[in-house]
Amino acid sequence: MAVGDDDLENRMSAKDRGIGSRGGDRNRTGPPPLPVRLSSSTEFGDNALSSRWTSWLVPMFVVANVVVFVVAMFVNNCPKHFESHRLRGHCVARFLGRLSFEPLRTNPLFGPSSHTLEKLGALEWSKVVEKKEGWRLLTCIWLHAGVIHLGANMLSLIFIGIRLEQQFGFVRIGVIYLLSGIGGSVLSSLFIRNSISVGASGALFGLLGSMLSELFTNWTIYSNKIAALLTLLFVILINLAIGILPHVDNFAHVGGFVTGFLLGFILLARPQFKWLARVHMPQGTPLRYKYKPYQYLLWLLSLVLLIAGFVVALLMLFRGENGNDHCRWCRYLRCVPTSSWRCDDI
Repeated sequence: MAVGDDDLENRMSAKDRGIGSRGGDRNRTGPPPLPVRLSSSTEFGDNALSSRWTSWLVPMFVVANVVVFVVAMFVNNCPKHFESHRLRGHCVARFLGRLSFEPLRTNPLFGPSSHTLEKLGALEWSKVVEKKEGWRLLTCIWLHAGVIHLGANMLSLIFIGIRLEQQFGFVRIGVIYLLSGIGGSVLSSLFIRNSISVGASGALFGLLGSMLSELFTNWTIYSNKIAALLTLLFVILINLAIGILPHVDNFAHVGGFVTGFLLGFILLARPQFKWLARVHMPQGTPLRYKYKPYQYLLWLLSLVLLIAGFVVALLMLFRGENGNDHCRWCRYLRCVPTSSWRCDDI
């Protein structure tokens, strides 16, 4: 499983005293400490399990995304192809020179052209499938369509990712982030053929999915679990609802969420242990932590589903199959037509 004995022992006091003890003297006598139940909230836990690691990978992801965006603007070089935009408007923020943005009629998010994004690794079905450029499934999650797109995703990554990395370490959170991003790209490619897709949203939804499955698999050690579950579900549903607006790649959101949800059962399970039994052990007795049967079951089921899902989806993708042929209603996950907009060209 994802969490070992050594990890759990590090959560205890260095002098191996019971949680709830106020002093550091081993010989102090007194009533045994009460069992600790962790508070499950958007903060995910109290001091017993919080801030076990220093977060550095998530800030590095943020820096990497910002650097890639600056590089994209440098490559874009709006003033150089200014003539082609004369009928559609001028470059925005021309004082930035080579880094100035495309005309708002071309890109309202203050960013580069679609041609530049495509050249740098944006997700596009024809290039992934017909030209066998599978690397785009990964590179697209580092590109963003504009400053607004980049800012929204990076703020979400900071608020969600740093807390998770402090709780579970950079390895597990890094794996969830990258695999969720790829999972979102695969599902997006299966259903979208007439436009490019960029952004870290699939990876971010993967982190949200892992938070939900972490709550489920560690259900017995949390208090206030219903309130935490409802809050988390509300946040997830609101973000998925935004994805039905035009020009938002909700397939990447859904693919990333499902991937992260399964990975949460695999990587974020905590051993369940009995605090009252611990206080009656002799000093120095090695602690043994156990996973519950339902955690093993969820771990195995999630692993099977994750591997099977990736294998089937990749086979369908590189065979050139269109996901819409197998799921007619799935197009509504990306865009729901209303009186204000149509989805025919989406």
